[in-house]
Amino acid sequence: MNAVPTAYEEFGRTLAFTERTLTVVLRNHLAQRGVEPETWYALKLVAAGGPHVARGSLVRDLEGSRGLDVESTGGLLDGLAVDGLIAGDEVVDLTEEGRALFESLRDHVLGATSELLGQFDLRDIETIVRTLKAITQHAQEDAESAA
Repeated sequence: MNAVPTAYEEFGRTLAFTERTLTVVLRNHLAQRGVEPETWYALKLVAAGGPHVARGSLVRDLEGSRGLDVESTGGLLDGLAVDGLIAGDEVVDLTEEGRALFESLRDHVLGATSELLGQFDLRDIETIVRTLKAITQHAQEDAESAA
């Protein structure tokens, strides 16, 4: 059997530790603004998919997030609607208040992200992003073909 490259052996563990650490950093950073990461994720998904995000697609994306499931996703979206941040039934949009909060949070998060990633060569970060996107796409395709 061929030897497995050390990088392959370290990949999953390194990715898991990085994700865990960055989640703590994000959670603490958002806490400065009194916002839970789940709210940030939901607003970000609606803003990225908008205008007019299909609720079913939004729910599927959120249910796949860490810390959310079918029940909590429904509660999250209901809470965002009650708070006046999103509107719509079958199709969801950010309200003016939701858009303002999203933009404020985006600037808040991007400032911290720029500070952290600015310590590294931009080309390295671009390579990491391309590689992670490709890995995700291949893994999704493999999972779909196996189903």
